[in-house]
Amino acid sequence: MTLNQPTATALHRVDFGHRPLSDYRTTLVPGMYEEIVELGRELKGARVLHLSATAYGGGVAEIMYTLMPLMQDVGLHPEWAIIHGEDEFFDVTKLFHNSLQGDERAPTDQQWATWEHYQQLNAERFDPDDYDVVFVHDPQPAGLARLHADAATKWAWRCHIDLSTPNPQMLSRLLPWLEPYGVGFFHRQEYVPDGYPGEAWIVPPAIDPLNPKNMALDPYDAAYIVRQFGLDTDKPILCQVSRFDPWKDPLGVVDAWRLARQEHPDLQLALVGSLAADDPEGMEFLEATKAHIAGESGAFVLTNLDGVGAVEVNAFQVAADVVMQKSTKEGFGLTVSEALWKGRPMVAGNVGGIRSQIKHGQTGWLVDSVDEAARATIEALADPMRAAEMSRAGKEHVRAEFLTPRYLRDHLRCYRHLLKA
Repeated sequence: MTLNQPTATALHRVDFGHRPLSDYRTTLVPGMYEEIVELGRELKGARVLHLSATAYGGGVAEIMYTLMPLMQDVGLHPEWAIIHGEDEFFDVTKLFHNSLQGDERAPTDQQWATWEHYQQLNAERFDPDDYDVVFVHDPQPAGLARLHADAATKWAWRCHIDLSTPNPQMLSRLLPWLEPYGVGFFHRQEYVPDGYPGEAWIVPPAIDPLNPKNMALDPYDAAYIVRQFGLDTDKPILCQVSRFDPWKDPLGVVDAWRLARQEHPDLQLALVGSLAADDPEGMEFLEATKAHIAGESGAFVLTNLDGVGAVEVNAFQVAADVVMQKSTKEGFGLTVSEALWKGRPMVAGNVGGIRSQIKHGQTGWLVDSVDEAARATIEALADPMRAAEMSRAGKEHVRAEFLTPRYLRDHLRCYRHLLKA
């Protein structure tokens, strides 16, 4: 086996800009702002390094661009670095991801060797003792703590995926690599795997209500943006925002749209997503989605390659009459909270972290099949007053549970816990 041998000698640091916590004060529930400020005082000057696989695409990177500036604003010294990996590495870690979510295919010995090779390569590119806490995201860099077993720093691991039904062979081989982590963050209790060696904290992710994707956008401006991509905003729109991934089930969304069109022939479909640097299968599944549509009129498949950025995603969610997230597996699914925050009717798969965000019949619809997704879409279009009432309740649920400052607070609590241990 021949592995690529990169020549760079340091991890790539990400510039994350500045953002004051005070900007969020009006969005917070009572008492949270004061608690965060006090935690910042206790942790003033703490050096915290976050390690992840990519700085672009997907929910992890998006959360980081919000979390890091706020950590800095309250008095910590955060850094965010991206591990190095060639295509061979990301091909393997995509299999890791799928296998941990229940795919029957487990990595081979050769694939594990590739992963371990890149763990060693990245371990040599930083000194954990330069930091008080090192916070590692997902399986891609999960081996780094074990390779720095003698370091005095405190380690934490964040699992962003659904581990409720992992491939047993994959999990048993990964768990020993997780032993050095003092704390593990999981979205839901059922994601904590049997045999997890550390202390498990249940910490859902959150959305940034002030970033370009979630900031208030006038409906007229949203409609103008959506029309630039060929949609008719005088006709109803069903939209899903997600990466192009089998777990997000865009093919099922297409099928549900076709069924809903039997009662609403003018219903349009917008599948909007991004192609991330650590997702080599994304382009392949994007093409499979287009092939499934087979040129049917009224369907639009759009990505960052078509000029879709954060503001455009915001516009599609605001302009949509129904937003769908028909995942069959979902670590959390931040696009659900995004749509609820914008007050949109939400139809989503009855799986994983989506269940934390939607109370069926109160803040949206949870569905288990294409037929149910189609029926829920038809219901939302047929009774807009009920849909609007549910959407308002959904927005308040997001305000209380799934906005960035709450996520920041949980991180600060974790750092304090680790440093006092």
